[in-house]
Amino acid sequence: MELSVVVSTLNDRERLLSCLDALAERTPPSTEIIVVNGPSSDGTTGVVRERDDVDVLVEISERNLGVSRNAGFEQATGDVVAFLDGEYAIDHSWYAAVDQAMGERADVVTGPVTGRPVDADLRSPRRVAGREVTHFHGDNVAFERTVLEALDGFDEYLEKESERDCAHRVSGLGFEVSWDAAMAARCEVGTDGGRADPDWGAAYRSLAYRLLKNYGPRPSVLARTAGSALRDGVASVRRLASGEAAPTDWADDGTDVVANLSRGLWDGVRARYADRSSRRNPNGLSTRHDRAVRIYDRR
Repeated sequence: MELSVVVSTLNDRERLLSCLDALAERTPPSTEIIVVNGPSSDGTTGVVRERDDVDVLVEISERNLGVSRNAGFEQATGDVVAFLDGEYAIDHSWYAAVDQAMGERADVVTGPVTGRPVDADLRSPRRVAGREVTHFHGDNVAFERTVLEALDGFDEYLEKESERDCAHRVSGLGFEVSWDAAMAARCEVGTDGGRADPDWGAAYRSLAYRLLKNYGPRPSVLARTAGSALRDGVASVRRLASGEAAPTDWADDGTDVVANLSRGLWDGVRARYADRSSRRNPNGLSTRHDRAVRIYDRR
């Protein structure tokens, strides 16, 4: 297995260093390490350039994980390409798990990420519009290279959750996602314990876009979108009644959800007809070649 690891980072220098230390210690020297940075302002560029275990540093100007992953994939040469967020360090069993899965001809393999509460959801496929879809961690996943090429990478319309859209397209092309608990990653540097409030508008724009793009405006898709909004709306009302949320915040979130949901539905339909192929990716890897602001390549 010739492995390339694409590490995405943004203003997270200390945890990135922990991530790179683990990769250097727990993968073979032949592993190709590509760091995609940006746009960071915490000195990440300098500390990464000082390391001799990073093969390529790619600087980008967009805060978009789909762009970051595609920019890294453009530079990768391995027949297996893994994506890792810079805040996580791989376990000692990580490389062996990837190697074994790819040796068994897996298309995509993922594993647990410490602190992420959706592991159980990832182990079981969901049925969406007659299709079995298995989600995966975009922060800890490895692809057989030809799978990524068939997908044309990630859809860069999605600023967040582009891996969710990718999972639908993986299924649509007939590929399978494997789960291996040994392919684990964890955060080895502490944080302040804070957690940002969810951006409901962006979340529903993403949901509507990826469902309409991949399945079209069929009743089951619209019902799934509306049902999700209804469940979250009920939960928000409960928080409001318990005093955990302010009425103004609740109203603002509702307005944001409606506006973004409408835009996502419209953009999803447009995207579906912009790329009528089975890969369903009108904003993929092949659509542009100006992602990188600067590339430091020491290969």
